[in-house]
Amino acid sequence: MQVLHDAPLAPLTTFRLGGPATRLVTATTDAEVIDVVREADAAGTPLLVIGGGSNLVIGDKGFEGTALVIATQGVELDGTTLELAAGEVWTEAVARTVEAGLAGIECLAGIPGSAGATPIQNVGAYGQEVSASITEVIAYDRRAGETVTLTNGECAFSYRHSRFKSDPERYVVLRVRFELEDADGLSAPVRYAETARALGVEVGDRVPLAAARETVLKLRAGKGMVLDADDHDTWSAGSFFTNPILTDEQFAAFRARVGERLGEGVEPPAYPAGEGHTKTSAAWLIDKAGFSKGYGSGPARISTKHTLALTNRGAATTEDLLALAREVVAGVHEAFGITLVNEPVTVGVSL
Repeated sequence: MQVLHDAPLAPLTTFRLGGPATRLVTATTDAEVIDVVREADAAGTPLLVIGGGSNLVIGDKGFEGTALVIATQGVELDGTTLELAAGEVWTEAVARTVEAGLAGIECLAGIPGSAGATPIQNVGAYGQEVSASITEVIAYDRRAGETVTLTNGECAFSYRHSRFKSDPERYVVLRVRFELEDADGLSAPVRYAETARALGVEVGDRVPLAAARETVLKLRAGKGMVLDADDHDTWSAGSFFTNPILTDEQFAAFRARVGERLGEGVEPPAYPAGEGHTKTSAAWLIDKAGFSKGYGSGPARISTKHTLALTNRGAATTEDLLALAREVVAGVHEAFGITLVNEPVTVGVSL
């Protein structure tokens, strides 16, 4: 276990932003993770848990407390059952399941971060979400002071949300268990239209696992969503805003605003999101509100590849990033009456 003081946090995030932590501890076993958490809780010390750092916006002043980097390792594959230690690199875990001929998370290839973060955010992309394959999450319950196993239902998964996200001070994820599918080397049914088009198949078809993974990686790379130290479009947290989910009444009002602003006959993106609700596209809203790819003149700008990613062009501060985010939120609200919600977790700052 490594312990550092007044340690920089920016290098631990994909934004490469944020000030130092009073104390930075890197834990490589579940026991070390639990010991650090218990010590912080007993002393009343603020605790920041860091996995891959791909979903964090840390303030320029840093974090006054203990920052815990979870660097645990462990991959157990028994038939179609997969167990990952929280510190395992997610992209590598996905590659291993594809190599093993197991379907269920192949379209989540290229997503940066650690395995332990996936249930917190209910990570999803290209028609898949981890909630569809997670069976159990093993976590340390800070309130009860013990390790617990939560079933899929107990995780309360929803769109980019979970029990862990709604109560962030309670649980520290230690391990995640998945149930995958042996479909004779084929993927799960392709659910996302863009992926199906790129593969040259129909939605609902299955394709070779490797083809699904490689296609998703190419699609993500084209949007700056695969980490590349030389590409500032990837100095981001991926999608900075979640896609808004609107009630029928809210969507009708939004649709009317679209007609007023963009002209009759222009229809906004609309996807079913449960009874009485419709999901629309945050990227579409940002673009139509006047924030195009590459927008901005300072060190924080919208990605040149995707309007949903806010990026550090190399010399940005967290305040630069937040100023851009606030400008986008205000512009979208003024144009369409919808308030965008940030997807990354903010530490010591807020929009």
